[in-house]
Amino acid sequence: MGLTNTQYNTIMRDYQRRQAKNQQELSRRTEEIYNRFPEFSEIDGRIAASSTACARALLLDGTDSVNELRSRIAALSARKTQILLSNGYPADYLSPQYRCPDCQDTGYIGTEKCHCFRQAIIDLLYMQSNLREILQEENFAAFSLSYYSDRITDPVTGLTARQTAKRTADECRRFVRDFDRSFENIFLYGDTGLGKTFLSHCIARELLDSTHSVIYFSAFRLFELFADSAFGRSDSSSQAELEQHIFECDFLIIDDLGTELVNSFVSSQLFLVLNERILRRKSTLISTNLALATFADTYSERVFSRISSNYTMLKLIGDDIRLQKKISHRQS
Repeated sequence: MGLTNTQYNTIMRDYQRRQAKNQQELSRRTEEIYNRFPEFSEIDGRIAASSTACARALLLDGTDSVNELRSRIAALSARKTQILLSNGYPADYLSPQYRCPDCQDTGYIGTEKCHCFRQAIIDLLYMQSNLREILQEENFAAFSLSYYSDRITDPVTGLTARQTAKRTADECRRFVRDFDRSFENIFLYGDTGLGKTFLSHCIARELLDSTHSVIYFSAFRLFELFADSAFGRSDSSSQAELEQHIFECDFLIIDDLGTELVNSFVSSQLFLVLNERILRRKSTLISTNLALATFADTYSERVFSRISSNYTMLKLIGDDIRLQKKISHRQS
């Protein structure tokens, strides 16, 4: 989803609040130390005077004077540290305490967005789509094999539904472990209600926790956004932001592919997304209720060829878990 000006300003206001809070906290700590240890203010004054003298000496190329002044400043700084440590304060008590030391809570490193800013974008998008709450419940710790039958068997692999689900979950965990070492994609398929979305959320949770940028779209919403842009229902800046997030995020989830109205526009946009992310080596997870043969007929051989040659195909079989939960809830 592209950031609107309002969304961007929301993030920047948070950075401004952080900076103001940092400055207020630093001022409070400085005042505390000055009040408790009057020598501190005195030392800071001497350091300031020595720094000015050092700058003057540098201009006049007075090497001996510069070295002497630098030694004096170092000794004064060491005295400040000694005062703090001997009175139970950490050595960096009077240094700004940044949430992100890399950008010092500005959101930018030079002219580039900091990794924390990119994560703030994702966090905002997740918050607005209410996925953050879902991920509290749908994660690997909550994934259970008990809903998968030992009696239902895949005629192709010979594995039971439970064995198949375990293998799929293990592959998803491995995908997370290897995420920073290898470029991979996942294609999850199987009937409705078998846990495909749940597993995609499990992966999303793990990657978000390790500060990777993750974006989740239902197929319907993704192609709706593309249509809004293509048919003039959104401005060009929103389209640029949309493409940036879709093509550049670390991990893109396209959920329930096949539930949207499929036409030539949708097929072309899907191919564009798949192809661009493969070229940029950005990982994608697709989930669908469609059988493989139906999928190829629905989205064209060209799309299916891209997926079959670049994605790990993971299938789930069994009984509808949502239906099992409803029945269990009624019986209890």
